[in-house]
Amino acid sequence: MSNQPKVAIVILNWNGRKYLEQFLPSVAKTDYSNVEIVLVDNDSSDDSVSYVERDYPLVKVVRLPVNYGFAKGYNQALKHVSADYYMLLNSDVEVLPGWLQPMMSLMESDKSIAACQPKLLSYRHKNLFEYAGAAGGWIDRFGYPFAMGRVFDVCEQDHGQYDDASLVFWVSGAAMFIRSSVFHEVKGFDEYFFAHQEEIDLCWRIQLAGYKLSSCPRSVVYHVGGGTLPRGNTRKTYLNFRNNQIMLAKNLPWSQKWWKIPFRIFLDNVSALKGLFAGEGGYFLAIVRAHLAFVKWILFKQQQSVFPQKRNTTLHGVYLHNLVWEHFVKKKNFFRDIVKNRF
Repeated sequence: MSNQPKVAIVILNWNGRKYLEQFLPSVAKTDYSNVEIVLVDNDSSDDSVSYVERDYPLVKVVRLPVNYGFAKGYNQALKHVSADYYMLLNSDVEVLPGWLQPMMSLMESDKSIAACQPKLLSYRHKNLFEYAGAAGGWIDRFGYPFAMGRVFDVCEQDHGQYDDASLVFWVSGAAMFIRSSVFHEVKGFDEYFFAHQEEIDLCWRIQLAGYKLSSCPRSVVYHVGGGTLPRGNTRKTYLNFRNNQIMLAKNLPWSQKWWKIPFRIFLDNVSALKGLFAGEGGYFLAIVRAHLAFVKWILFKQQQSVFPQKRNTTLHGVYLHNLVWEHFVKKKNFFRDIVKNRF
């Protein structure tokens, strides 16, 4: 029996046989002595489960009766997983044999760190940071998420510029290493989100509970990204804009939300009109639908969400200015150029 803390690598799957076939072999080669691999299946209609049960009999399979999405899917599955740490991992991620140990060492060295993430690089372009989290997530004062190595849709080349571990605002849901006790303490993901930005909301609540989050660039993984919903997908646009508004309403103090949320809605409308004039009618309608859904949530659905239980005021990884202005008006594309006092 290993005296190392137990890690459960939990992979959420939905019709992802091709990704499992391509990337599960690298996960199975993880050289950490006390690890369990768990496949959580969101009611797939392909042969994902039979493939894993046949070729990887040591992988624990948790079958969900319907497609619960990312948030509820993990919440339901993790009720059946016992471990000191959860490694929540997308099915389209390639890992290296020694990828877990740097994160474990970081977390064990500082018990106030609740979660961390490896450096995410693009699987197809391994010299580029990957959109879903790059080298660790930040947020601006109006709720726009970005990351060390990714600002809106611009992903930087990795030259080692973010290779020092640092405190961040959020860690990527594509590869999230998290203490199981903290995950359950803050009541997991907000299931109302279904998918998109649920990890940022979780991380915000974790910080409000008094914990910290960190990057761990000594660990590197390669992420395909966009495997379930490609960029430009109107469903993805809708969920991102709706969930971002809900996240602000839940987590901002009243002294800020009364003016930041209306201003953010104004900026969203500017983006929607820009899309409309560019011939992207689907993008425009998705944002309109997202705002209507946000109003519906305020009036009728708040009880279905998970709210922060504490209100710690020390938050890391917050850019205190307007990311939209810096990127779209001042044409700053790189994290280093925007968050200058970070370096």
